[in-house]
Amino acid sequence: MEYYNYIKSLHLIFVITWFAGLFYIPRLFVYQIEAFHKPSPDKEILGIQLKLMAKRLWNIITWPSAILATVFAVWLLILQPNWLQQPWMHVKLLFVLLLIIYQLKTHQFYKQLQKDDVRKTSNFMRLWNEGATFILFAVVFLVILKSAINWVFGVIGIFVLGILLMLGFRIYKNIRRKNPNA
Repeated sequence: MEYYNYIKSLHLIFVITWFAGLFYIPRLFVYQIEAFHKPSPDKEILGIQLKLMAKRLWNIITWPSAILATVFAVWLLILQPNWLQQPWMHVKLLFVLLLIIYQLKTHQFYKQLQKDDVRKTSNFMRLWNEGATFILFAVVFLVILKSAINWVFGVIGIFVLGILLMLGFRIYKNIRRKNPNA
């Protein structure tokens, strides 16, 4: 057990880098979609650069971080099997499953955009970008509070955050409509 804190630290580091990738990749998707609708040669120049950035982020940072965070999480559960009997951990694992589903769906978007197959709008990707934020809030509250009941307050907070994000999104959209360079 003397190495427990090392395993926990590595898990946390890779969770952070995983989320960093999940926060940034939809933003790159927004830029890719917007570049796709620009005239030549901007479309081609920006498209090549943004695809390369997305490829490096996704394959060098996000996927390896997801895998390593999961490996260290399983290792922690092997070291602390009693956590699997606690209700807060069941709820946390449900959110981790949602995060994995979110990553797999994001991977589909990644593959489409790498082929210049634009099926979503930049506004959709701006909203999609918030998915990982909601999951992060839920997981952090669960881990810190270690209560399956108190997470309800966290979820209420997530909905309030969602409403605020939507309002912010609408305000920003109006600002961009008036000033496209904002």
